[in-house]
Amino acid sequence: NWELQVAAGIDLIPVGDFTWYDHVLDMAMMLGVVAERFGAGDQLDTMLRMARGRAATGPDVAPCAMTKWFDTNYHYIVPELSTDQEFKLSSNKLFKETREAQGLQVAVKPILLGPLSFLWLAKAADPKCNKLDLLEKILPVYSEILQKFVEMDVEWVQIDEPILVLDLPQDWKAAFESVYTRLNAVKIKILLASYFGDLGDNLTTAVALPTEGIHLDLIAGPEQLAQVIDRVSEYKIISCGIIDGRNVWRADLNKILTQLQPIADKLQDRLWLAPSCSLLHCPLDVELETQLDEEIKSWLAFSRQKLEELSVLCTALTVNKTQVQAQLDNNSKIIAAKCQSKKIHATAVRQRIAALDREMLQRDEYKIRSLAQKRTLNLPLLPTTTIGSFPQTKNIRHVRKLYKNKEISEHNYIEVMQQEIKNIVCKQEEIGLDVLVHGEPERNDMVEYFGELLDGFAFTTNAWVQSYGSRCVKPPIIYGDVSRPRAMTVGWIKYAQSLTDKHMKGMLTGPVTILAWSFVRNDQPLSATAKQIALALRDEIADLEQAGINIIQVDEPAFRESLPLRDEKQQDYLTWAVQAFKLATSGAKNSTQIHTHMCYSEFNAIISAIAALDADVITIESSRAKMALLQAFNDFAYPNEIGPGIYDIHSPRVPSVGEIQDLIAKAAQCIPLERLWVNPDCGLKTRKWEDIEPALKNMIDAVVQMRAKEETLAG
Repeated sequence: NWELQVAAGIDLIPVGDFTWYDHVLDMAMMLGVVAERFGAGDQLDTMLRMARGRAATGPDVAPCAMTKWFDTNYHYIVPELSTDQEFKLSSNKLFKETREAQGLQVAVKPILLGPLSFLWLAKAADPKCNKLDLLEKILPVYSEILQKFVEMDVEWVQIDEPILVLDLPQDWKAAFESVYTRLNAVKIKILLASYFGDLGDNLTTAVALPTEGIHLDLIAGPEQLAQVIDRVSEYKIISCGIIDGRNVWRADLNKILTQLQPIADKLQDRLWLAPSCSLLHCPLDVELETQLDEEIKSWLAFSRQKLEELSVLCTALTVNKTQVQAQLDNNSKIIAAKCQSKKIHATAVRQRIAALDREMLQRDEYKIRSLAQKRTLNLPLLPTTTIGSFPQTKNIRHVRKLYKNKEISEHNYIEVMQQEIKNIVCKQEEIGLDVLVHGEPERNDMVEYFGELLDGFAFTTNAWVQSYGSRCVKPPIIYGDVSRPRAMTVGWIKYAQSLTDKHMKGMLTGPVTILAWSFVRNDQPLSATAKQIALALRDEIADLEQAGINIIQVDEPAFRESLPLRDEKQQDYLTWAVQAFKLATSGAKNSTQIHTHMCYSEFNAIISAIAALDADVITIESSRAKMALLQAFNDFAYPNEIGPGIYDIHSPRVPSVGEIQDLIAKAAQCIPLERLWVNPDCGLKTRKWEDIEPALKNMIDAVVQMRAKEETLAG
C-alpha cells in the first residue's frame, strides 16, 4: 500500500493503517490498557483475547465489548478503563512500521488516535470513574510517543480526534486546549484530523489549538472550509478532504478545481489535498472488477483511483492544468454520461413512489396484533429462536462458488442448498428451538444477497472492505432506481417450512441496513432510495405471507449506526428511516409477527424511534454489555416484545447455563417474562458448529429450567 501511494504521487505516506483487528484496540495495546482478567503474555495473543475472549491462564473470560466506529460499518473493540487506570508505552508496533516505511526513502506520517477520542470511546468499568480525570496519566505516554518519533526524524504526526464532529459536553470541549498545549511541548508537527462530519460548534476550539495543521472532511461538511480559512492562524496547514473516502463514485474533478482554485491561490503551500477520511472504508481497485458492467464501472473510483484523482487535482493546482487536461476532459465526459444514463431512472418505480399515501405506513395497534399472533403462533413462555444465519461451512462456500462460476447446474446447486437447509432444520429441532430459521446457506452476505436480486444494484467480485478483524464485507453498489423483478427468498423459506411443524421465520434485510451497508448513489437523497427498497421488501413480505409464513424478520442492525452524529440532523433521519421500515412492513396481516434485529447500539437517544418502528418483536445485541442496554427500554416502558441477546456470537467461547440464566434474570428486571424472547446476540454465520451447538443447548437448558421454575411459582 505504501508503494502504491508513492507511485501515485502521494507526498506524505500514512503509517499505522494496518491492524490485526482494529486500530482502537491497537491504541489500547500501545497505551497498556489491558484489563486484568486477560493476564499477560504475547502481545498478539493478548490482543486477540481482548477481542475474542479466553485467558492466558486460568478460567475462560469474556472479551471486551465491540461497537461501531461512529456511523460506519467498521467495528472497534471498546477499551476498558478503571478509576486507578495506569498507562504505559507497551507496544513498538507503530515505531517498527514507521522505520520500515522510512526504509522506502519516503516522507512518512504516523497516525495516532488522539487522547481525548481514545478516552471518549473507551468504557469506564467503574461508574465512579470520570474518564477526563485520566488525562493527567495518559498525556505523558502520548508525549513519550511523540518524542520517540522526533528521535526517528519524523516531521509530521497525524493525531485523529474524530470526536470533534460530535456534540461534546463543555468539559470535554474545554479539555482540548490544555491537552494540545501539553503535546505541543514536543517539537514535532501535528496534523489534527477530524472526519465523518463538520466541526460545527467545535470549530473555534479546533482551529485555535497549537497544532501545525488541521484536516477537514469536506465531503461530510463542505461548508466548514470557509469558516476555517477565516479563523485559522496564518502559519497553519489546512488539509482538505475533498475526495470521498466512504463512497465509490468518481469525483467531479472540474467542479472541485473550480472550488479549490481561489483557495489554493490564497493558501499556496499551506493547502494539502487528501481523502475525506481513511480509505479503509473503500475497496482497493476498480480495475480488478472484470465482470462489472463497463458503463457502471466507468462511474466508479475505488481507493487506487482516488489516489489518481488526488494526483490530477494536485498537478492542476500546483504545476500546470494543461498537463492533466486530458484526464480532466475524460472525467467531465464520464460525469455527464452518468447523469444522462438510462440505467439510472425507472419510470415505473417513480410512479409507484408518487402514489404512496400515509395509510400504507399503518398497521392496527400492537395490542390487537398481539392477540391475533398468540392465536396463530401458540408459543411458550420465553420463546427461543436464533437471529437467522447458521455456519457458512467450507462446503457451502465451495458449492456457491461453483454455481457462481457456472461449474455446476442450477438444479445441482438447489439440491445441495436444500440438503444444507434440511440439516440445519434438523439440528434446530434436536436442540429444541421454538422458532426456526432456514440458516441462509444460499446467502453470501445479508445485504449483497439482496443486491444481486434487485434492479438498480450492481455487485462486485473483489470490492472487499474490512468490518473487523478478518471479517470483511463486499457491499453492493446502488446506482439506479430500485425494484424487485421477482421473489427473492420465498422458495427457500417455503422449502424449509415444509420440513417442520414448527414456525419458520422469513428472513429479510431492512431498507436502512441495505442503504448503510451498500455504496449508495449520490444523485438523490438517501430517503428516496430507502422508499424504493422498502416497496420491494413490502412485495416480498406479501409473497411470504401467501406462502404460509407467519413470522417475518426484517433486520435493521444498522438503524442506530446510520444516525447522524449531530443532534440537529438526527430527527430528519429518524423520520424517514422509521417511515421506510413501516412502508416495508405495514402491509402485513395482524396475525403475521414482524421481527427486527439491531446490533450494538446506545438506544437511549433513539428509543422513541425504535418504538415507532412498531415491530412486534425486536432482538438486540446485549450480552457483552450485560443487559445494560435494556435500561433504555425499561425507562421508556417499551410496549412490544424484546429478545435481548443472551450470548455473544463474536467469540468462540461457550457460555454456561448459569451465565445464560443470570442474563435472562437481568433482562427480566426490565422486560416482563411474557414479552421476553431468548436468542443469541446475532447471526451465527461466522461461527463453527462445534461452538454453537453446545451454546444453543445451554441456552435451551437455561430456558427449560426457568420455565419449570415459573410453572412451580404459578402453581
